[in-house]
Amino acid sequence: MSMVVYILQSEKNKRYYVGHTENLERRLIEHNSGNGLSTKYGVPWRIVRAECFQSRKEAMEKEKKIKSRGIARYLTDVAPHG
Repeated sequence: MSMVVYILQSEKNKRYYVGHTENLERRLIEHNSGNGLSTKYGVPWRIVRAECFQSRKEAMEKEKKIKSRGIARYLTDVAPHG
C-alpha cells in the first residue's frame, strides 16, 4: 500500500494543513468540499508538497515530524527556494 503525506495551503487565509492518504486527488476534493472540521475555513486549498511512503506507519511518522517541526518551518527547511 502506497501512502502520501501532503501539505496543503489555503488560498483564502494562507494557512497550512498536513495529512496522509492513499488517494491524494480524492482527499483534496474532500478538503475543498468544506465539510472537514480542520479545513473548512480555508477553502480553497492547493497542494504545495507531497511525499510518497511504502506504509501507513512511515507516513504517520513523517506527518508527526512535520507537525512537531511546524509546517512552514519544515517547508523552509526542505525547499528554501520554492
